[in-house]
Amino acid sequence: MFARLFVYLQYLLPKYLLTSLVYRLARIRSTSIKNGLIRGFLKIYDVDTGEVDRRIPDDFPTFNAFFTRELAADARPIATDPAALVSPVDGTLSQAGTLTEDRLLQAKGLEYSLDDLLAIDLADARRFRDGSFATIYLAPYNYHRVHAPMDGNLVAAHYVPGDLFSVNNATATYLPGLFHRNERLNLHFETAAGPLAVIFVGAMNVGSITTPWTGEVRPRRSGVVETLDIAAHPTSVGRGDLLGWFNMGSTVILLLPEGACSWNPDFEPGAVTRMGAAIGQLVSTTA
Repeated sequence: MFARLFVYLQYLLPKYLLTSLVYRLARIRSTSIKNGLIRGFLKIYDVDTGEVDRRIPDDFPTFNAFFTRELAADARPIATDPAALVSPVDGTLSQAGTLTEDRLLQAKGLEYSLDDLLAIDLADARRFRDGSFATIYLAPYNYHRVHAPMDGNLVAAHYVPGDLFSVNNATATYLPGLFHRNERLNLHFETAAGPLAVIFVGAMNVGSITTPWTGEVRPRRSGVVETLDIAAHPTSVGRGDLLGWFNMGSTVILLLPEGACSWNPDFEPGAVTRMGAAIGQLVSTTA
């Protein structure tokens, strides 16, 4: 009952106003305010501060700088198996499996359309029909940078405006079409295994999404899908390379074509994963 009420309440909340306020609050440089925010956050959430090689809170100029923190160089080793598909983030698996034609599983009893999720040319979307997908939720205490799950070359970035519903388990369970209703930034890669999509899904209080190619992308409620310029940064990425980060937390969705990979047996809903850990095996190397 509480979960349903939480979802209904979100229809009434001024989500864009709240997100804008959080965006500003997270960037306050006043030492006393930003240190208070960081210390308060650490009291509420079980953050592993031992992975950070900077002084907390003193070495972070804003709360957002702390939230989007880098980790110590050896904190996330990348799986060495050349056929491994690695987790792009720290988080909890919401769903993973195989698309049923063009349908992805959001939660038990809820599916959504590949075409709606990607919001691009249908011919491009069809390349993922019957393919593999994984949806990973990043909780507030997680490391919030997103990395490449495999080698590839970025060929396009699309910003899709939308809503800002929470993406926690309660909302995913009870709000149909959550992931294609919310704003998102879709990165499209070409790899030895075919196309790969890494989708940053926005959410309430996610003030923006940043990548090396697009810079900071701020949320907007409506408008057309925008193809972003990616010429500002080299487009070739290696497995484990930085793709971007959420300024506050959200969800990442991976898409691969049919026959490209198989998920590890223990990679099932509720499983906790860390960036760089093997989550599947690449079984196709045909572009």
